[in-house]
Amino acid sequence: MKPDTPIIIAVDGPAASGKGTLARRLAERFDYAYLDTGLLYRAVAYDVLRRHEDPANAAAGLRAAKALNLAMLGAPETLAALRTGEVGTAASLVAAQPDTRRAILQIQRDIANAPPEGKAGAVLDGRDIGTVVCPEARHKIFVTARVEIRAARRWQELHAQDPKLTLQAVLADLQARDHRDSARTTAPMRAAQDAHLLDTSDLSIEEAFAAALALVLH
Repeated sequence: MKPDTPIIIAVDGPAASGKGTLARRLAERFDYAYLDTGLLYRAVAYDVLRRHEDPANAAAGLRAAKALNLAMLGAPETLAALRTGEVGTAASLVAAQPDTRRAILQIQRDIANAPPEGKAGAVLDGRDIGTVVCPEARHKIFVTARVEIRAARRWQELHAQDPKLTLQAVLADLQARDHRDSARTTAPMRAAQDAHLLDTSDLSIEEAFAAALALVLH
């Protein structure tokens, strides 16, 4: 590895496992760039839905991916719109489309290999960072948690926006998304062979971060 090659930390795992929180905190700890790759797919899905198109339509997903504007992701109102349950479900559908994934892949690699603001490294979280996007990442962590725990976390996050949302509905949605993400033929969600497994089911945020930090510093 060349001295000026950015250090990449890949954080993968299923929805609501805590990977996003851990990835952001690792980026802050090391002053690295941070990219929530799932947000890219959410942005694509949001654009598809906004146009009243079917998120399962590969042509619609590819068009939205090619038109993706990274600058829009920084707006608070946009972030709020991207975090809804509807967009999350649609994002899982567009993420299963091979052409859409290829269109997003280069964006992810560009940020990892040339972090903005001259940062010395980048932390990327997603489903296939350690296996497909950045298989050469120096550090790889696969974050997981029992699906019931993840459902409770996600329900607490979404319930304020939709008081009628039930825990059972969130659980069913996560189970469906897990199946789509792990069963898709293109870049399925799985831990890289050299990734460290971190189960956050019974850990507080601070405990999970301490464990993730130890894995990176090891």
